[in-house]
Amino acid sequence: MRIERLPLNALRAFAEAVRENSFKAAAYRLGVTPGAVSRQVKQLEGHLGVVLFERHANGVCVTEAGRVLAEDVQAGLLRIASGIQNVTERSEEAFRLLLSAPPSFLQLWLLPRLPRFEANERQIEISLDAEARLTPPLWLPNRARLSLRYGQGPWPGVTSLRLFEDTLFPVCSPSLLAQANMQTPDDLLAQTLLTVDWCSHAGHPIPSWSDWFKSAGVALTKMPNQRQYSLYSLALDQAIAGQGVVLASYPLVADRLASGVLVRPFAEHYPLVSPFAYELILPSNGEAPPAVARFTEWLEHEAASFRDTSL
Repeated sequence: MRIERLPLNALRAFAEAVRENSFKAAAYRLGVTPGAVSRQVKQLEGHLGVVLFERHANGVCVTEAGRVLAEDVQAGLLRIASGIQNVTERSEEAFRLLLSAPPSFLQLWLLPRLPRFEANERQIEISLDAEARLTPPLWLPNRARLSLRYGQGPWPGVTSLRLFEDTLFPVCSPSLLAQANMQTPDDLLAQTLLTVDWCSHAGHPIPSWSDWFKSAGVALTKMPNQRQYSLYSLALDQAIAGQGVVLASYPLVADRLASGVLVRPFAEHYPLVSPFAYELILPSNGEAPPAVARFTEWLEHEAASFRDTSL
């Protein structure tokens, strides 16, 4: 097949689907919908005249032909990526900064603020990776990889710079607050509580609704009705829509409190000080390149002007 006729988008979707053994997981990595991945794979199968995946009610399974093709496709994509990286590393025009962060912090706090930094730093190219797992940091003369993390240190083998202590408190929509007339923490027992399926951090469970009720002096005989989500942003959207009350982390909701789409039912009362914090993870040795030092200074300034003053 001539190179100009290669369906590169479909091949990339196919390779990710084989790697993840799931159209849904591949779609998340590619930033598209599962339907889009399914259509790309279907088009590739039609183009080749070969079945690459067996479809089942519970998911998909790569065929033998698909497995063989995936090995060659993935090898080709890796070689392309390596070639691009080599060219990029030789470039002295821009400093490349790869920053990984939990999806919720990336979406709700960092992304709204990052354009202010980029407007003054044209020679720094920032790539973002929505990743909850800790990526080992590194820095080289013309590129660096850093991580923003939410957790409870110490972080082994790295240096950490604390940005925020965390404060947790209930938030809901103004319409739900007016309708439910919540006056005391006990009133939340009659509400739908929106929760997130967090992963524990190094054996430390993230504070939950039961921890907040305990700190607020509410004796629980059983938990109220709860609705669980896989992403914090989904729970927050449902709170804004008036579908329940979410236990909020201050940095993630401060902008929405300021805009008025979310409110604190008990004003500034009953905050739960979390043992977790938001931290920037840096390599433990070597000297930060000037571009990283400027980014770190900007990040510290943004964090300092944003910390919760309600305690």
